[in-house]
Amino acid sequence: MRRRLLTLPLLVLALIGLAGLASGCGEEESTQVQEGEPLVLGDVAYNIQSTRELNRFSTEDAAYLQGAPHLLRGQEYLGVFMQVTNQGDEAAVVPDPIRIVDTRGNSYEQARYSNDWTLDPGTPIEPGETVPSAETVAKNGPVEGSLILFVIDEEANENRPLTLEIPGPDEVGEIVLDL
Repeated sequence: MRRRLLTLPLLVLALIGLAGLASGCGEEESTQVQEGEPLVLGDVAYNIQSTRELNRFSTEDAAYLQGAPHLLRGQEYLGVFMQVTNQGDEAAVVPDPIRIVDTRGNSYEQARYSNDWTLDPGTPIEPGETVPSAETVAKNGPVEGSLILFVIDEEANENRPLTLEIPGPDEVGEIVLDL
């Protein structure tokens, strides 16, 4: 009986200690988030507005794909529309390379082309500013984000989830895409 009386308070203390340890977890910002959640790397926040396949035969997608690389058989376009905000006190730039990785480890880098919609590597972002800026086609378009275009293999759709990798100052952040 005496043994049981000591066991219960010790068990309660142990549970309280574990709860205290667990409450300290999760306070750090994660470097892997789901699409729709902001990814913060250093002083820069990345917010995906939309991710979708782009159709080269669609008049709706024609402006996005102006100047895009040609597709080979078995490839398709995947567009990630994003806003990038500099929350710091110093100028920042859009990092390079931004890439997509599937569950089999296949990697796809951002297509290299530029038009009014694209989020170009090296684009400067002043403190407190967001790309795309207010007076741009990308910001005033239906998605309100700049385009990062990828040419991916059609089979990548079978290897989901796809993860967007963005290099930061100290580590690579990941956004799990919602496709």
